[in-house]
Amino acid sequence: MALETWLAFLLACWIISLSPGAGAIASMSAGLQYGFLRGYWNALGLQLGLALQIIIVAAGVGAILATSELAFSLIKWFGVVYLMYLGYRQWQALPGEMAAQTERPIGRPLSLVLRGFLVNFSNPKAIVFMLAVLPQFLNPQASLLTQYVVMGVTMICVDLIVMAGYTGLAARVLGALRSHRQQRLMNRTFGALFIGAAALLASVRRAAV
Repeated sequence: MALETWLAFLLACWIISLSPGAGAIASMSAGLQYGFLRGYWNALGLQLGLALQIIIVAAGVGAILATSELAFSLIKWFGVVYLMYLGYRQWQALPGEMAAQTERPIGRPLSLVLRGFLVNFSNPKAIVFMLAVLPQFLNPQASLLTQYVVMGVTMICVDLIVMAGYTGLAARVLGALRSHRQQRLMNRTFGALFIGAAALLASVRRAAV
């Protein structure tokens, strides 16, 4: 991949990662609830989902998902239900849960990794988007595998940095929330954002992406 092509792709990655979406909401929610160090496990899960999406596109399976109404709908509605579940859990979270930072429950990091993975992987629009964007930066005369690896590593590194920013920003907000009323309001705000993301995903149609 030529340097100028990679720089253009790098810029596109920053724009895509900085655009608010379900991943950003999940990162801020995790930072708000658990602080930066614990909440950042969610970002690692997001990258596992992103990596699997890139592998699917590189393997050509993404084209099948993009053209199959059934496959697209199954993944989409799983994502809708899961985001609504996260929204419900966030809305119902007790204010005191946000302040309990002294002990990390066994298995919590793995739960956050799985949560991030499912948030990213259950978005079929991302697969279709990558099918439309990634080939624009490919040189058909060079090794496709090498180029996909370079693009995948670039996307993941950029997204890790951006999600660290979202998680850290929310973790700083956590320290400023002193009253139960403030914590409850923040929980319900993020709960509403998750449900809003679910509604947006539900409105996505395969023919429109």
